[in-house]
Amino acid sequence: MHRLQFHYTLSRDSSPALVRNPLIDLLQAVSSHGSISAGARALGLSYRHVWGELKRWENELGNELVVWEKGQSARLTDFGNKLMWAERQAQARLAPQIEALRAELERSYALAFDDSVHVVTLYASHDEAISALREYASHQEPGRLHLDIRFTGSVDAIRALNEGRCVMAGFHTLLDTGKKTLTERTYKPLLQPGQHKIIGFAQRTQGLMVAKGNPLNLHSLQDLAERHARFANRTLGSGTRVVLDELLAQAGLPAGEVAGYEHTEPSHAAVAQAVASGQCDAGLGIAAAAQQAGLDFVPLADERYHLVCLKSALTQPGIQSLLKLLQTPAWLAAMVHIPGYAATQSGEVLSMRRVLPWWEFARRKSEFKLLT
Repeated sequence: MHRLQFHYTLSRDSSPALVRNPLIDLLQAVSSHGSISAGARALGLSYRHVWGELKRWENELGNELVVWEKGQSARLTDFGNKLMWAERQAQARLAPQIEALRAELERSYALAFDDSVHVVTLYASHDEAISALREYASHQEPGRLHLDIRFTGSVDAIRALNEGRCVMAGFHTLLDTGKKTLTERTYKPLLQPGQHKIIGFAQRTQGLMVAKGNPLNLHSLQDLAERHARFANRTLGSGTRVVLDELLAQAGLPAGEVAGYEHTEPSHAAVAQAVASGQCDAGLGIAAAAQQAGLDFVPLADERYHLVCLKSALTQPGIQSLLKLLQTPAWLAAMVHIPGYAATQSGEVLSMRRVLPWWEFARRKSEFKLLT
């Protein structure tokens, strides 16, 4: 049994919240570039160093990692491939916990450097633009806003808001969702007009993440069922699980007809890695996650990503700073470069009744008198 140790570094530079292992980086480089020398160049290391490290790890693990024959490209052994994909999948599955750990540490350091900093704790459904927003906010001067972001499912995020564990939540709904739908049944009990305030953030596209070239020619949920494609779903409580079930209902497809409906992953990145590793054929997710995993993306539906807070929190300095930040031209321009995203009323406080048209309020008698 091989044991693990972790460490972290402090830096002004932004980087993904990953637990790095040099061996896995070596294997990825050799696999991607087809030779030890090319892999070494990609990593900025010498051939001798990479060769020595691979041999050291083979002795340590008791298995060959790389094989090659004269005149042919180097390739990973079955063990090397399994090791690399297992680590990548574990990284993807643990991403929310790793992000939460980094958020807690960064919050502590932010307050240590400046105890007057405005800390906004945001529980949110996993989203590429939310991650980008955190990095964008951290580089603004004078750096008085710190976004303490914890990724969790949409339903769990709103519950965290209602229970006082955060001051803002992020969730998403299909653009064309209406009354008497699964979306209404899921979110209406959690949100109360007059108590909660919706803040515009983004519009994004959800679709099928599939292997490069889309070998099974999957273009719809119906195709998934007809071709018995292996699917990776999201966990209960996630907004994407609600979106999938809503789309299945619209298509008249029972969940049981989707092979792998019960196979769940905790994030878009984890679903993408499951597809990339060959564990499944497709999964529902965002274009940015597909691109990062080297997958193709088949758009299925557009949705709005909302921010929500309590009405009483709107006047807090941290919330006010965030609303101003969301409306800056620089942030709106940054959103354009995220695959599958567009800014939509970013930073604007919106009418919940118009954005989520599930409530009907009887007019008061005085209003009827004025009309007559």
